[in-house]
Amino acid sequence: TEESVIFRDFTFTNWFNLFLCFPCFRSIAGAMSTFFTTNRHGYSVRFSPFNPDQFVVASSQFYGLAGGGTLYFLELTPDGCGIVEKRTHHWTDGLFDVTWSESNPEIIVSGSGDGSVQLWNTNLSSNNGPPSMVYREHKKEIYSVDWSKVPYEQLFISASWDSTVKIWDPIRNNSLSTYIGHTQLVYNAVFAAHIPNTFASVSGDGFLKIWDILCYDLPIASIKAHDGEVLTVDWCKHDSNILATGASDGLIRIWDLRNFGVPITELKGNEFAVRKVQFSPHNFSVLASVGYDFTTRIWDFKKSNEAIETIKHHSEFTYGLDWNRRRRNQLADCGWDSLVHVFKPDCLSEKI
Repeated sequence: TEESVIFRDFTFTNWFNLFLCFPCFRSIAGAMSTFFTTNRHGYSVRFSPFNPDQFVVASSQFYGLAGGGTLYFLELTPDGCGIVEKRTHHWTDGLFDVTWSESNPEIIVSGSGDGSVQLWNTNLSSNNGPPSMVYREHKKEIYSVDWSKVPYEQLFISASWDSTVKIWDPIRNNSLSTYIGHTQLVYNAVFAAHIPNTFASVSGDGFLKIWDILCYDLPIASIKAHDGEVLTVDWCKHDSNILATGASDGLIRIWDLRNFGVPITELKGNEFAVRKVQFSPHNFSVLASVGYDFTTRIWDFKKSNEAIETIKHHSEFTYGLDWNRRRRNQLADCGWDSLVHVFKPDCLSEKI
């Protein structure tokens, strides 16, 4: 698959040597805060839904090809210009995604290369301690985990390279249901922001599928979204009918469930695969993306099909991306260069 053949010889520029001794350092002129995950390569970053200064990074040794994984619990300094490490937790295989509980600020769920899902309770686990629960049903790597945004749904979802998606209740050892419909590895599955019992999934088979969790035999909608592998999907936070997909063809497509046959627009400009796309929680038509061209791009699909800002502050594949729900227009990203950045894009500085 596209994802499994992208590995190559990795090199770092000399200035990275500076970071080896300074895992926490301050931004230049307060524009950006940066953290260095020594000997770990970033795959996912998520802000806390409860505290605007807290976020977690899922990372892997050796670019996820071998070795273990580490969760970094990080916090912005009171002046917002630095990042400090609060605690870490380690796993025996690479960690590829992480999500925060929507009901408990101490609960984190991660997915790993050995096909297991880990639940971490920071109230119960000491620094570097083991997870509170481990769920083992998937047969291959778990590349995506997500927690339901609907308050009464205490559920999370996992998507795997075994071509399945599973729904979990965190207090049960076994999954509630398994969704089989994709013919190739599933890269991403996310709950709808405002529609109960609903999630979207995307796969190496090129399809975007919409599911009702109570009807797991077949998706309620399905479309060939891209010619290549679809690596990422997200729901608009302001309109439950709008979704975005990103794929190995470098394209981002915006979809409307009310007219699902064709995309309402196509965003162009990425040189290589789009690894992650996410709608802003603060602006209806604004979204961000990261990809294999080492960039983070900001888009406004109502204004243009080209990026309104292209940010080049990584030197390897950029994998993780998240908007801060609690702080307007603030983003975090991470990549294989071991850098985690927290910043506000210049193009959004005047949006209120």
